[in-house]
Amino acid sequence: MAKAKRMYGCTECGATFPKWAGQCGECGAWNTLAETLLEGTATPSGRGGWAGQQASVRTLAEVSVEELPRFSTASKELDRVLGGGLVDGSVVLIGGDPGIGKSTILLQTLCNVAERFPALYVTGEESQQQVAMRARRLDLPLDRLKVMTETCIEAIVATARLEKPKVMVIDSIQTIFTEQLQSAPGGVAQVRESAALLVRFAKQSGTAVFLVGHVTKEGSLAGPRVLEHMVDTVLYFEGESDGRLRLLRAVKNRFGAVNELGVFGMTDKGLKEVSNPSAIFLTRAQEAVPGSVVMATWEGSRPMLVEVQALVDDSHLANPRRVTLGLDQNRLAMLLAVLHRHGGIPTYDQDVFLNVVGGVKVLETASDLALLAAVISSLRNRPLPHDLLVFGEIGLSGEIRPVPSGQERLKEAAKHGFRRAIVPRGNVPKEAPAGLAVIPVTRLEQALDALFE
Repeated sequence: MAKAKRMYGCTECGATFPKWAGQCGECGAWNTLAETLLEGTATPSGRGGWAGQQASVRTLAEVSVEELPRFSTASKELDRVLGGGLVDGSVVLIGGDPGIGKSTILLQTLCNVAERFPALYVTGEESQQQVAMRARRLDLPLDRLKVMTETCIEAIVATARLEKPKVMVIDSIQTIFTEQLQSAPGGVAQVRESAALLVRFAKQSGTAVFLVGHVTKEGSLAGPRVLEHMVDTVLYFEGESDGRLRLLRAVKNRFGAVNELGVFGMTDKGLKEVSNPSAIFLTRAQEAVPGSVVMATWEGSRPMLVEVQALVDDSHLANPRRVTLGLDQNRLAMLLAVLHRHGGIPTYDQDVFLNVVGGVKVLETASDLALLAAVISSLRNRPLPHDLLVFGEIGLSGEIRPVPSGQERLKEAAKHGFRRAIVPRGNVPKEAPAGLAVIPVTRLEQALDALFE
């Protein structure tokens, strides 16, 4: 097959050139020329588009809408994040910091899946001996999973067509290259073309493919943004590499809900599922301490109880510090202004530090009321009751707005022994869960009175 003609395109203006240069001759930008394939010059192969199908025109009524078959990965938390299991022909991109557990969870998954279906683990970063050593250390079944060390995408696809695996892992996409391009592996063109070939193979063969992706210093997936558009599902591993908890979050899923969260615990035998994450995150001090309150956040399809901690101290700086871990820093600044205006409590001369225990990121507005409750508790040095739950959104005019799935949050709180809950009036159920006293509030002033009554 004749090789495709290579061109160099500017990532700023889109101009193309036959040779690489340090500066774009059209827009004048520096170091923006990236190698690409000239469309229409490759030998026709009938391979179709990314979806792996030839072009056809049908009405929507003629398209089959039967439920896509799924199969379990033998991990309930991973199945939850994927939307109920793996779909035949789906492509899943998983990213995270180095050492967070991407290769570990995929090796565990493939070893378990290989007991039922053919599976292939392709590694471009480790040797077969290293993969086998990790599997033995984790006490995984070794006699079914096939391992391949290769970085050429053409060789990988050819081998996969012979082996016909049900599930295949590529670890990682940044190490894979295609022979049609001369640039080094990990470049924009190499990642894009290699991923396109894998997506076509997955759609044509029905093989479910996992792609491991590197991340940048900012925490986003390295490589071209089109990589995330090409795949069906994008998962992110979160958590501190030296901590015991790992959070697997779906940020894109064509076969399920986004923002679904799976919780795992890292042990010497690999990643273990945490079926009741609220119990893990609620490991608190025996005595009530100032600046601590529990809120109910909604993650995907389930509620989760987490502890919010605040530390408010006198500031000796011209601009007091506002530091948050797991919360939106800009929203904290806005809520402190609302607290001053409608609650009469100034913090312009105080440093405010906020943390969500366990490394969970809470970005929904239901955390507003709990955030201010922790701040006021620390500022006044008055602990809140251990059995108190708080959630609700706060508007700029001081009103307390209802949040989605309020009844499910209250049921989760009652299940873990909470006796009081301060919630927006719109979230008060017709019948409160047994043993839980629900206190409705509509204004910030009412909430402040209810916290310390």
